Amino acid sequence: MEFSELIKTATVEKALLWRPGLDTPVTGTLCVTSHHLLLSSCPRGDLELWLLIRNVDAVEKRCRSSPRLSPRVCPLAVSGVPLTLSCRMSPLLSPWAAPGSVLPLPRLQNLGWYQPPRTGASLRDTRVSGSSGTITLRCKDLKVLQLEIPGMEQCLNIASSIEALSSVDSVMMMYPFFYRPPSLRLEQGWHQFPLETFFQRLCSRSSQWRLSTVNRDFGACPSYPEAVIVPAAVGDDTVTKAARFRQGGRFPVLSYFHPKNGTALLRSSQPLTGHNRRRCPEDEKILGTILDEGERGFIIDTRSAQAAKQARMGGGGTEPKSAYPQWRRLHRALERGRPLQESFSRLVEACSEPCVSMDRWLTRLDGSRWLSHVKAALSTACLAAQCLDREDCKVLVHGAEGTDTTLLVTALAQLILDPCCRSLQGFLGLLEREWIQAGHPFQLRCARSASSHARSKQEAPVFLLFLDCVWQLSRQFPFSLEFGEELLLTLFDNAYASAYGTFLCNNEKERRLCKVKESTHSLWAWLNQPEEKQKYLNPLYSHNPLVIWPSVEPQSIQLWQGLFLRWIRPSQHLDEAWREIRRLVEGNNNSTQESTGKRLSQPLPDSTAGTEDGR
Repeated sequence: MEFSELIKTATVEKALLWRPGLDTPVTGTLCVTSHHLLLSSCPRGDLELWLLIRNVDAVEKRCRSSPRLSPRVCPLAVSGVPLTLSCRMSPLLSPWAAPGSVLPLPRLQNLGWYQPPRTGASLRDTRVSGSSGTITLRCKDLKVLQLEIPGMEQCLNIASSIEALSSVDSVMMMYPFFYRPPSLRLEQGWHQFPLETFFQRLCSRSSQWRLSTVNRDFGACPSYPEAVIVPAAVGDDTVTKAARFRQGGRFPVLSYFHPKNGTALLRSSQPLTGHNRRRCPEDEKILGTILDEGERGFIIDTRSAQAAKQARMGGGGTEPKSAYPQWRRLHRALERGRPLQESFSRLVEACSEPCVSMDRWLTRLDGSRWLSHVKAALSTACLAAQCLDREDCKVLVHGAEGTDTTLLVTALAQLILDPCCRSLQGFLGLLEREWIQAGHPFQLRCARSASSHARSKQEAPVFLLFLDCVWQLSRQFPFSLEFGEELLLTLFDNAYASAYGTFLCNNEKERRLCKVKESTHSLWAWLNQPEEKQKYLNPLYSHNPLVIWPSVEPQSIQLWQGLFLRWIRPSQHLDEAWREIRRLVEGNNNSTQESTGKRLSQPLPDSTAGTEDGR
């Protein structure tokens, strides 16, 4: 397939962009390329819009015979939806350029909020004659753009081209395989968080675990990485047989070792017991060797007891008490799949509704049930952390497949317990270990966002739910996380549409087949550049070695306005406040360093001074 086959109309003159921030709409030349939508203003061309087409979630088109608006009124601004625009340039590779050539690409920037002038004129009064069509682009990062295209045929062609290009499924045709920033090397960042480093820290604390290559060439489990941590007392043959007893081959592996008391957090998928309660001696041995004699452990099942019971009819199920006598099962139902996706969509719709009354807003917010999902996820993570830290018990977490809510709970529990995971590098390592290498299917779950009309059963914002829970922690403990909200927003944006290959594919096996690490750049390499890294640091951070126990009371769970209202409410004053805080903190640190340096540079006092011999 060639991209040119999907582009029915590549260029349109006198296209009209409706966006907030200016009193007049921007007229310019609209270009559709293989990966970007470009608009260059006329006649000077000093204002440009670059939109990654993969970021488009839904395309809505409307044709009319007299749609042209007066320059005095901007209908998108009336609806209160901002646009990302800038004319600051940074060198990046153009998607249609030859290999090695570099063309300028604008750095995106939010230009803020626009309130339309209060006049008595209606939209109908401002229209002039002409034939055109309007395209509304609803993006995966929740941004909304509108374009007016002269000529109905051209409008339909542009809309059709955008729809086709945004729906390309081939991983190797996506923009990360074409993106070549001059400041990065291809191999940079891909091996920044190896599991071997994590295991070396574990070895200094315990000898009960070993690094196994039983999954070499992904033979035992296609969604696990090649190296996993398993009990030292269990051989690879036992692990291989136990993998056949777990859905998708996801046998129990170590997720986190708690150094305070030597407890361990493990994860897996559901056992394939079925309706006749099939058993597996090898699986029982793995879980049995983890516990000492007389010791108990907890299995946290992220499904309801009823859902787990129904899973037996499809070949799944739970660990029977008779076969796992030292393990106690706890059910904490966490939604995933279609219910979670619909909750996300309802919340975005509620946030986008203009001129809503307080009663209606509260009703729609409650009706979305998103904050209930946040509360449930935090509560379950706190339960796992409590079992490890306060009950001195080992914990196994699983749901059905073990690739969604399981990872949500294990990652949040580590963030609560481990201060290392609350540093910037520790958090990125946690994401690499517990989400990317652990096999969360990003390609399936993040294929569509909140606005798409063509959803499958595979989409679910589980990773977004995790980021929301992390934001709740950062709000309740503003000094304990080294990174700020900007990093969480960047991760959300890149999970759904990115120039980097970090979130491509569904597991390490697929990344190997697509040669992602050899052909694309790592997001971690970009974030770790000194000038970029500074943007994501929390200026108020102070290392906190303690466990952070979040409040999960309904009054404590708040809407993440920085994400869900990012393009709707003004943020410039808040941004200015954070810049001032950062300036004050940096100034205070510099003053402290200078005073310390002066004290160290002063000569030591004469020990004989003030004595009779020293006069």
